[in-house]
Amino acid sequence: MLVTSRSYAEYEAMFDLKELPESVLDCCAGGAGFTAEAAARGVDAIAADPAYELDHPELVDSVRKSLPATSGIIDEHQGSFVWSWYGSPERKDQYRIEAADQFLQDVAAAPERYVAAGLPDLPFGDRRFELVLCSHLLFTWADKYDQAWHAAALRELIRVSNHEVRIFPLVLQGDGQKIPWLPELLDSLEDVTCEIRKVPYEFQAGADEMLVITRT
Repeated sequence: MLVTSRSYAEYEAMFDLKELPESVLDCCAGGAGFTAEAAARGVDAIAADPAYELDHPELVDSVRKSLPATSGIIDEHQGSFVWSWYGSPERKDQYRIEAADQFLQDVAAAPERYVAAGLPDLPFGDRRFELVLCSHLLFTWADKYDQAWHAAALRELIRVSNHEVRIFPLVLQGDGQKIPWLPELLDSLEDVTCEIRKVPYEFQAGADEMLVITRT
């Protein structure tokens, strides 16, 4: 199991975060530095990921191994990535290294912020969080998880949100294909409004949109 790290700056851009509400869930968070940074800013921030079941030494090892390993998909699909946001591969690597360090320090200092759980079943009460974020799981791995799984996962994210769910990106990993059943899936959701919104971030070519689901 590899636990990918992403920085707070990447989250700000991926989810077009101009300010944070009082409570935020990052699911599935991996080794991201977002929760640590949000908590430092006074937010009730929680991260959820099945990887948090690992013993601390195993988690550290998995996070460290993920830093070079994530380059494999990029190398395999070089024409599918753009560098306008990062500027260079070296800058991207620096973001990820800093995020990994921030995550590992925080998970050791405040383990209560890191909950071992995954979609489509989360151990949180209804409407627990004002904002729920999910990056690089839904739609990214639509070749592994089918439409029914996505429907269950979306409903669970909505259940634990008191206001808004944001999901990024909306294309398949690697070659960036669109998800053909996305419109049908969104039409099946009840008591919410759905908007596909441009964000100020693009790394995988064409992956510059997030899904915003708002409870009505």
